[in-house]
Amino acid sequence: MKEKVSIVVMVDAVGALSDRSLHNGNLSLVDDSPAGSRHQGTTDLITAVVPGQVVQWTPIPVDVQTPVEIQAIEFLSGAAVPCPADPADPTDSADPTDPGQPAGLPYPVESPAVPAPDAMGSNGHENHDLLVWEGVVPYSMVPGVPYRYRLSLKLHEGPNSVLHIDSPALLRV
Repeated sequence: MKEKVSIVVMVDAVGALSDRSLHNGNLSLVDDSPAGSRHQGTTDLITAVVPGQVVQWTPIPVDVQTPVEIQAIEFLSGAAVPCPADPADPTDSADPTDPGQPAGLPYPVESPAVPAPDAMGSNGHENHDLLVWEGVVPYSMVPGVPYRYRLSLKLHEGPNSVLHIDSPALLRV
């Protein structure tokens, strides 16, 4: 398995600032995980990872004149929103009552036994003038349970320049 999985965060900053939203085609997430990630190119990316693997997020603006940087990556806990279904996979269902889904566990619940993973900043490491965020997949992640995270992006400057989305996830395989 690869030591590092890269997630590219492509942002149409002009569109996002105009819409005040990262939806409507203003954000696209893709990764290079060989383990079978789902929903590539969407805001619902579920990145397949293994414990000990480094995950690296890199923002890339579609409009190179508008700067984009990752403000924060925060893992959510106790959320009760199911993972979106993959229409290409007939066994994938977003219905939490489906017997094929872990009962009541579409997301990790904060507990001493299963802590939500922590993301760490890049401590100033630069990659082609882009601030890169990375973290290590903890061994405490429960296999098969998507760990949703809030991706907060800073687009340019000003009071409405930070937008976030809560739909991407990491999934231990």
